[in-house]
Amino acid sequence: MGTIVVFGGRSEIGVATAVRLAAGNRVVLAARRPDDLAAETAALTAAGAVDVVTVGFDADDVAAHGALVSSLFDDYGPIETAVVAFGILGDAARAESDVAHALQIAHTDYYAQISVITLLANAFRAQGSGTILVFSSVAGVRVRRANYVYGSTKAGLDGFASGLADALHGSGVHLLLARPGFVIGNMTRELMAAGTTPAPMSVTADQVADAVVKAYRKGRGEVWIPGRLRPVFFGMRLLPRAIWRRLPR
Repeated sequence: MGTIVVFGGRSEIGVATAVRLAAGNRVVLAARRPDDLAAETAALTAAGAVDVVTVGFDADDVAAHGALVSSLFDDYGPIETAVVAFGILGDAARAESDVAHALQIAHTDYYAQISVITLLANAFRAQGSGTILVFSSVAGVRVRRANYVYGSTKAGLDGFASGLADALHGSGVHLLLARPGFVIGNMTRELMAAGTTPAPMSVTADQVADAVVKAYRKGRGEVWIPGRLRPVFFGMRLLPRAIWRRLPR
């Protein structure tokens, strides 16, 4: 029996990914409100998890991350896979002028991610094996005017994870970096309710999880979701800025 840990135990994508890896394994859900995960626990149990454990995790309390990661490896190790799936979208318009809100997005989506992922990398190195699943976004491949604060955090996370993956090469520890497009789900529901239409080639949490687990089982280092976004964004990176800034997304 292996152990799968999901940081962001209420994340649609995180739980959907764990569901696909659950059979015969223990799953640990780390979330801000660990006693409010009945639906997620039921889904994992139905998927064949041998045990589902919930623990408290505040992504923004970086001072507590070290003790939490150490306790997880001590209590539930060896850990096979860590799914790092927490994050916030924030209010793009507000973040342009509200410094505190912009910093909150940056803290949760970049600063706290570095904390958790670095601690996991250290623990996995000491263990000698394991996989870290990191969720970036095509929003960070070339940051758009419409959501540049959020996009900048994904750009930073993408670069950090790519460099870490190279640093882990040969250590027995693997990092899989996922770059999904617009995901239709809880995080974007308010945007769509306000009139935002899903971007072309949008995906659901289940589609993201399917692609990530397929790439994970093949031992790949990165996955674009859907795959046809990769050549699209290769072209977008070549667009002149004068054209790029006028695009609606």
